[in-house]
Amino acid sequence: MLEIRQLQYFVAVAKEQHVGRAAAGLQMSQSPLSRQISKLETQLGVRLFNRANQRITLSPDGQVFLVQAQKLLEHAGRLENLGRRLGDGEEGAIRLGHNADAMHTGVLPAALRSLRILRPEARVCMEVMPPDDQFTGLRQGSLDVAFTSAQAVDEPGLQGELLHEETLLIALPVDSSIASAETVLPNDLDAFPWIAVDEGSSDGGWRSAFFRSGVTAGFAVDVRLETTEPLTALNLVSAGLGATLIQRSMMRCLPEGVVARELPWSDVSVRLWATWHRNNARPILDAFRLALGTD
Repeated sequence: MLEIRQLQYFVAVAKEQHVGRAAAGLQMSQSPLSRQISKLETQLGVRLFNRANQRITLSPDGQVFLVQAQKLLEHAGRLENLGRRLGDGEEGAIRLGHNADAMHTGVLPAALRSLRILRPEARVCMEVMPPDDQFTGLRQGSLDVAFTSAQAVDEPGLQGELLHEETLLIALPVDSSIASAETVLPNDLDAFPWIAVDEGSSDGGWRSAFFRSGVTAGFAVDVRLETTEPLTALNLVSAGLGATLIQRSMMRCLPEGVVARELPWSDVSVRLWATWHRNNARPILDAFRLALGTD
């Protein structure tokens, strides 16, 4: 099994691309460091570095391995910090992973307000994370609650509850040809320019599901711009550059020059799930579930 120390050695050499400089930074001799790198390559059965003319560079496999090694070391650092906090008596800290929808819908801020009343001394640690990383954190004990748009599937150790579901609206430039209609029909959107929001897998796939339903309904999706932030997309709509898809709770965020219209023919909705581990017996989790209204 890989050791954290081995990954630290590998990352140091990968960053320096020089064993001597990496050894100096690690405060160790060059020969033991070289042996550790060779041992790691043998253990993995892969060549991580190219060695030629007294130079050392990452191989293609090494570049892929570096990305994952850095992520693992970062996660290990968070676990270490958590352990220290718990050792210092901060067992009242609640650790939350969440997506953007947890904030946009207002569900998470409302729960935190209730938690402050129930446990005013509670310390909240929050991090925006992809759903897979959140579920991993629940399994490993580095998270107490995950907020995702998709339910954990085939996870007997995890327990979840649907907190929120809301319909979708289309955000349009106020001076667009279809903005005057109270509801927008599929044929109104045929070849209309779109601003797509790509949040990876964090949105539970509801945007992609809507685009698929649009093709079925008879309009071609013409994506002209892409961004990773819903609020950025709304500002682009305000500039008259196209339409974008929003959940109803984001109407309070509409900038000047943007109107939102109903899509009654679409059955795609946004869902928000809260998930925790069944074996997590921390009292702060019970208090937070009460604040969420799931207890």
